[in-house]
Amino acid sequence: MKNSIVLKTILLISGLVATGVGGAILFLPVAFYAASGIELGGNVSLLNELKAPAIAMLASGIFVMSGAFVARLTLIAVVMSAFLYLSFGLSRLLSMAMDGIPAESLVQAAALEIVIGLACVFALVRYRENTARSTSGSAAFDPVN
Repeated sequence: MKNSIVLKTILLISGLVATGVGGAILFLPVAFYAASGIELGGNVSLLNELKAPAIAMLASGIFVMSGAFVARLTLIAVVMSAFLYLSFGLSRLLSMAMDGIPAESLVQAAALEIVIGLACVFALVRYRENTARSTSGSAAFDPVN
């Protein structure tokens, strides 16, 4: 990727989204899910089950954002972000195929997750191409500068 601003932007956006969603589920789950028409009620077990992966998403988002600033974390941050978003997006598509179409906001979430995941794959492919060129002696690639 010739312009690392693109890579930094992808990492920052994907990290911010994951951090925001993870934080919202962890600290404001009733309001977060109500925005999609999902009523959680006072089911403590359901709240516990929803919050369990929230901190992993929050931590992943922080790590992905750090990849925009710490060169040695960039590659793994892009890979992590691609897996995170594509796994969520593809799981939602599978659910739609098996269970039917959910609320519009959840369909939009699936689309956003797939777009962010594919942007990360794009960045990963470009990162690998430039790394291969730099090891062959043509052009050096610094993913964060």
